[in-house]
Amino acid sequence: MGLDHTTVTGWGRTAPTAARLIRPQTYEEAAAAVRDCGARGGIPRGLGRAYGDAAQNAGGSVLDMTGLDRVHAIDADGGTVLCDAGVSLHRLMEVLLPLGWFVPVTPGTRYVTVGGAIGADIHGKNHHVSGSFSRHVLAFELLTADGEIRTVIPGTPLFDATAGGMGLTGVILTATIRLQPVETSLMSVDTERAADLDDLMARLAATDHRYRYSVAWIDLLARGAATGRAVLTRGDHAPLDTLPARLRRNPLSFRTSRFPSAPAGLPEGLLTRTTVGLFNELWYRKAPRARSCQLQRISAFFHPLDGVPHWNRVYGRGGFVQYQFVVGYGQEDALRRIVRRISERRCPSFLAVLKRFGESDPGWLSFPVPGWTLALDIPAGLPGLGAFLDELDEEVATAGGRVYLAKDARLRPELLAAMYPRLDEFRTLRAELDPHGVFTSDLSRRLGL
Repeated sequence: MGLDHTTVTGWGRTAPTAARLIRPQTYEEAAAAVRDCGARGGIPRGLGRAYGDAAQNAGGSVLDMTGLDRVHAIDADGGTVLCDAGVSLHRLMEVLLPLGWFVPVTPGTRYVTVGGAIGADIHGKNHHVSGSFSRHVLAFELLTADGEIRTVIPGTPLFDATAGGMGLTGVILTATIRLQPVETSLMSVDTERAADLDDLMARLAATDHRYRYSVAWIDLLARGAATGRAVLTRGDHAPLDTLPARLRRNPLSFRTSRFPSAPAGLPEGLLTRTTVGLFNELWYRKAPRARSCQLQRISAFFHPLDGVPHWNRVYGRGGFVQYQFVVGYGQEDALRRIVRRISERRCPSFLAVLKRFGESDPGWLSFPVPGWTLALDIPAGLPGLGAFLDELDEEVATAGGRVYLAKDARLRPELLAAMYPRLDEFRTLRAELDPHGVFTSDLSRRLGL
């Protein structure tokens, strides 16, 4: 079992803290690590793609679970996989796509572990159809604070507390997942422009039901009549009979692109309103006004940024804040006000996406609720950013919405109960399951989880 002391940070690189990093290679080593967490406790960690401080633990232990990465069993007829929690979605795609199966939900990166996918209850471009990741989990094994390994199934309080529970109920060791059948490893993609936010929302509301996957990139620097202008991208897995002959020879191959890594030590100030504004203008204008049935690789459609290793470095040493919120259907005016305020504030964000969520999932701290969700990246050093996001938090909470804990690094704790009405149930179960606070993180201390 590997062990060292190091500085740990989230993908946004905004609040690094020092911890003892433990790398178990077996379930027995994971149990020993939990017993030996020390007074400051421990928190499981996957590939470090939570943007904020959810997988950090200042002065305590962090359990790097990526050493537990075996795929144990695949039911190629029934469409299920049993694997360790440290297996990445990338690895599952490599193994499953040649067999005609795909992961049921993927976020904007495939470098997420199965344990992290459950702990954050990740969502993707298909939430309006498929829900979040936990909806497709048939069972998982959970190592709890008392050293017991429990088999947890849907419909139980422990399942609902763990799905979206940010690793605070225990260490997920294995999971059984229901898969999505596919005929090819290509996507059939439709792209169109929307002139403004109202145009975008109208297009999404009217036609999202036709597509399994749907997402819109928004230009948050556009103002006036163009506020909220967007490029809307939607699609589904391409059927075999739609491929040209040359692509039918190996229709389930999983191919990815890789570009040079973003260099370390980039200076602050590269992503200014001017540079991002230029990028946004070019990105919007190069997009087709309307294009249908374009074939794209799975990696290009779902994970374009994964082709650039360490892309988070482009924000410089100060890092960036990823801010994601959801407001329910019927709260479109709140969404309009927030988008307008961000545009007027001239926040230099080139990664800004809007999606529609479908039915809620059972996780007590699961983020998605039926409504509109907007996610954006902002350089952390932007003057006055903290106070501005505090104001947006208030507006989101007033509209009955919430922010995503897996991306948060700065939410004020007094807003948490308003955003997550089942918070007290989570706290009660956690206190019963882990009375001595074995599982603790910077996030849990900051928010009083």
